Amino acid sequence: MGKYFGTDGFRGEANKTLTAEHAYKVGRFLGYYYGELRRRRGDDTPARIVIGKDTRRSSYMFEYVLAAGLCASGADAYTMHVTTTPSVAYIARVDDFDCGIMISASHNPFYDNGIKLINNNGEKMDEETISLVEDYLDGKLELFGEKMEDLPYAMREKIGKTVDYASGRNRYIGYLISIGMYSFKGMHVGLDCANGSAWNIAKCVFEALGAKVTVINADPNGFNVNENAGSTHIEGLCRLVKEKGLDVGFAYDGDADRCLCVDENGNVVDGDKILYVYGKYMKDRGKLVTNTVVTTVMSNLGLYKAFDEEGIGYAKTAVGDKYVYEYMQQHGCRIGGEQSGHIIFSKYATTGDGILTSLKIMEVMMAKKMTLSQLTAPVHIYPQVIVNVRVSDKAAAQSDPDVRAAAESAERELGGNGRILVRGSGTEPLVRVMVEAESKAACERVAGGVVRVLQDKGYAV
Repeated sequence: MGKYFGTDGFRGEANKTLTAEHAYKVGRFLGYYYGELRRRRGDDTPARIVIGKDTRRSSYMFEYVLAAGLCASGADAYTMHVTTTPSVAYIARVDDFDCGIMISASHNPFYDNGIKLINNNGEKMDEETISLVEDYLDGKLELFGEKMEDLPYAMREKIGKTVDYASGRNRYIGYLISIGMYSFKGMHVGLDCANGSAWNIAKCVFEALGAKVTVINADPNGFNVNENAGSTHIEGLCRLVKEKGLDVGFAYDGDADRCLCVDENGNVVDGDKILYVYGKYMKDRGKLVTNTVVTTVMSNLGLYKAFDEEGIGYAKTAVGDKYVYEYMQQHGCRIGGEQSGHIIFSKYATTGDGILTSLKIMEVMMAKKMTLSQLTAPVHIYPQVIVNVRVSDKAAAQSDPDVRAAAESAERELGGNGRILVRGSGTEPLVRVMVEAESKAACERVAGGVVRVLQDKGYAV
């Protein structure tokens, strides 16, 4: 990870950690860099860069400032307005853009925001280009083997323009509808849009496929994104499904790149169970290429035991859908994801896509004529406790010999009936202590021991 960009973009409190000046400079750099790449290929047309945003109040500011930076460097900025991260990835890929930018802090509170960079294949931006952006933010500029004092401004007819590209969002909606293999007629579906990017997209897709839809948290006001809503606060959707007798529920996060489900009994179905349901469905049909489902180190032991029972292989990557996707690309895998609900279906998308995930779960339910609780029944999840410790220095805390010794001692105590993982968050100043064991009491006892060491050593703030 770089100085500014973590596993999921440049994220922080708006106008504190991530400022309008940062965004302007990101736009200035990308506009010039991609324009210069075109010129070096003998193409004198302006770079084309597409921008999407979520519903945070500060997203308007960052959208306009990014567009200003792009235009000042001679690029044309195409604005999709409020839309999902996966829609920007899709449009960047299919509409021949040089790159895409998504303005979102995903599941974070409204006062945070972020800038995610997407390449022209719809994938997260490569580290080499990210490093060049970060250097420019720090006042260092060396491009194409030449040191430069600053980026030149575009002049006269070379100044860029902004283009309203709401049509790109509509194209994405059409793409999602085209993926649906079954009519959802007769199904009553609950959707929790987290007052975020999915609020004006998800309902359209499900209704077009024939479902009766009940939606909650689809009234964004700039301040309520993720507030007691969506995949990070799924309790409301659980109540809705039970009270209304719905067939299934789906909850998204702020930029709708993740999805968690609620079965007909009001029970949460997390990313691990989603991977099991669709992974088994693919294997049953002979579609699970390489016979491997890609997971992260945060996936539950119960998932792996269920995979073993079905003869399904699995890989483990570092936490972050970026790393899941990289492994999938390198090894030709078709499905992978995270416990948190970032699920990647490589045949259809290059990033986690919450709405696509919900459509794929619906597909299995319709094909198998089974409820979601029946489909997930073989997965017996081990009790898990995750303690987030806000720290002054993630790297120092994780590498401290006493912290490592406490984790190793806990691992020995758990033996083969559990595990512990101590890792830094990719997006926040947190160390996460995750423990799985045969009982929640054992999880809490073991996690508490490691947390006390972090506190005693002075890392907790």
